[in-house]
Amino acid sequence: MKAIRVHRYGGPEVLSYEDVEAELPGAGEVRVRNRAIGLNYIDTYYRTGAYAVPALPFVPGNEGAGEVVSVGEGVTGFAPGDRVAYAATLGAYAEERNVPAHFLVKLPDAIDFDTGAAMMLKGLTAQYLLRRTFRVERGQTILVHAAAGGVGLIACQWAKHLGATVIGTVGSAAKADLARASGCDHVILYREEDFAARVKEITRGEGCDVVYDGVGKATFPASLDCLKPFGMFVSFGSASGAIDAFNIGLLAQKGSLYATRPTLFTHLARRENVLAMSEDLFGVVASGAVKIEIHARYPLKDAAEAHRLLESRATTGATVLVPQAA
Repeated sequence: MKAIRVHRYGGPEVLSYEDVEAELPGAGEVRVRNRAIGLNYIDTYYRTGAYAVPALPFVPGNEGAGEVVSVGEGVTGFAPGDRVAYAATLGAYAEERNVPAHFLVKLPDAIDFDTGAAMMLKGLTAQYLLRRTFRVERGQTILVHAAAGGVGLIACQWAKHLGATVIGTVGSAAKADLARASGCDHVILYREEDFAARVKEITRGEGCDVVYDGVGKATFPASLDCLKPFGMFVSFGSASGAIDAFNIGLLAQKGSLYATRPTLFTHLARRENVLAMSEDLFGVVASGAVKIEIHARYPLKDAAEAHRLLESRATTGATVLVPQAA
């Protein structure tokens, strides 16, 4: 079968489309034929070596949707032919892969494979941010950086559905239009405006209840200046680079703030959370409150080009990779 493998860390050019040996599922695993694979910024962290991998070479990718081919020893609840989706361990950039049953969920009939692949990692990230890390409620004001990105578009729609006032930062006028269409009440062009000053202006000096920041170095520590006293800074990504070490006393100086750096896979460590979080996500999508917009599709063999566009910040919304056999 065909897969993308990384033999050495580096730029998009290290993504090699090649033949790999298909393996039978082990105990607790399910063999899945991918029909669509999600592209995520975290994939670039693994490719460059910013995030550790068990060994080289490896198959990148953490999200996909398809059909069950076979099940390993001890697996119950799944059978060949089942429509499934996952946000799981590395290995998604392949025509087929073995997925730990722990991370696998059945895909509702109303959700197609492309949407399933595009929504799992990004949608479950939005779920834990909005419902588990800082529980957004009606009447609150939130700031979402990279509001036109994959997580941002889902989070903005969901937060608006929950009754929050949503402020989003974006890098271009076209992305601003997209963010507004996805629930942002106010949009800040961060390349042209001082976003912290604009947040203060929008909130009449009060600040936000929470800042969701997947950008990292470029938006810190100014994000702290966007918060009201006792507000929460949630750092969940480092698209512009990691945040440097800082004096924790800064949180006291800026209003007794809270700061956290959660990860999706900590939230997914328990099987009951995988099921409950997925059910919450499927429900809000099925209701129409959150729409998963797929803005680009690439053949799996063109993963390197998809990475180039992703890292140039030329993408909006979700991108999926489609195996040739799909």
